[in-house]
Amino acid sequence: MHARIQQFFQDYVAAFNRSLGDSPDVESVQAAYAPCFVAAGPTGVLCAQNDDAFRAFLEQGYAFYRSIGTREMKLVKVDLTPIDANHQMARVFFSSTYERRDDSATTIDFDVTYMLHIEEGRPQIFAYVAGDERAAFEEHGLLPE
Repeated sequence: MHARIQQFFQDYVAAFNRSLGDSPDVESVQAAYAPCFVAAGPTGVLCAQNDDAFRAFLEQGYAFYRSIGTREMKLVKVDLTPIDANHQMARVFFSSTYERRDDSATTIDFDVTYMLHIEEGRPQIFAYVAGDERAAFEEHGLLPE
């Protein structure tokens, strides 16, 4: 199962990186999520539907990432905690490269914890907990002043 989940997140990162181009691959990103899911972070908890509104949110998100100079995200490591036969908790470590407005590069390492439902061997994200991405962008001088 670890290899299958590792591949799932490699595919997720590949779709993210494709989405930094002119034609976001939101279909592949959406396919990684369950029909409904929970997102949690420093601003609170959100219950979301994997629908047209989520698609629009993703498209806006990729436009934002491009605007702050995001160049590439890399998958560093996936740590799994089995819950039962159909569920896993995955703490996923990423490293992203950005180009600042002064053309210097910076890297931000971060992790996100995902809850996965496994059906017929296929993982889907039904919840995730992320850190304060905006604070990291500010700290690295990526946001406009």
